[in-house]
Amino acid sequence: MKKSILIIGIGRLGSHLAEKMQDLGHDVLVLDRNEDSIKKVATHFDDARIADYTSEDVLRALDIPSFDLCFITVGDDFEASMTTTYTLKKLGARYVAARARDEVQCELLRKIGADEIIYADGEVADKLAIRHNGNNIFDYIALAGGYAIFEVPIVKEWKGKTIAEIDVRKKYKINIIAIKNGNNINPTPMPDYAFRDGDHIFVMGLSRDVFKLSSKT
Repeated sequence: MKKSILIIGIGRLGSHLAEKMQDLGHDVLVLDRNEDSIKKVATHFDDARIADYTSEDVLRALDIPSFDLCFITVGDDFEASMTTTYTLKKLGARYVAARARDEVQCELLRKIGADEIIYADGEVADKLAIRHNGNNIFDYIALAGGYAIFEVPIVKEWKGKTIAEIDVRKKYKINIIAIKNGNNINPTPMPDYAFRDGDHIFVMGLSRDVFKLSSKT
C-alpha cells in the first residue's frame, strides 16, 4: 500500500531514508530550511521544499494529518528537533519518528510525543524504510538475493489452525523459521503447531511476498 511520507532534515540519514522510501513506491515530501541541502537532492524527489520546519504555520500548511508517517532526521539542532516533534503531534500527526543521539535526547523526545526514536546511520535508514513499508512489520534482517527475515504477527484467521493446515509455504511463498509469543520463542515449530493469540512469526522470504502477508494482518 502506497504511503504518504514527510521527511524533515535532509542530511545523510534523511536523504538516504527518503530515497529508500521513494524506491519502495511511496509518495515522499522532503523538507529542510537549508537551501543548499535541498538543492543537492531536488532533482531526486518530486516534492522537495525549503522552509522553516520549526514554524507551526509552515507545518500547518502541509496538512500534517494527511501523512501516514513523519520522520524528523535533523542531526545538528536538537532544540529544533524537539520543537518540530511537539508541533507535528499538536497538529495531528499520525506517527512521528525522531532522531536522537543519546538516552537523554531519547527520553525528552518521548515525553513530548515521539512515537519512535531513531539512532541513525545508513543501515538504520534501510531497516526503518523496510519496516514502515509494510503493515505490522516488527523487525527485519536483510539477506542476499532480495531475501530477508521478518517478524510479523499472524493473520487473525490463523488462530486455532496448524501450520500444515494453512500451508504457508505454498500459499504465501515464505518459510516460518520460528514463532514468538511474549517472551517465549519456539525455534523449531512443527507442522502440527496450532497458532494462538499473540503469536508472532519469524519468516524468511522475498520482501514482496512478506509485504503481501503483512497487509492481511
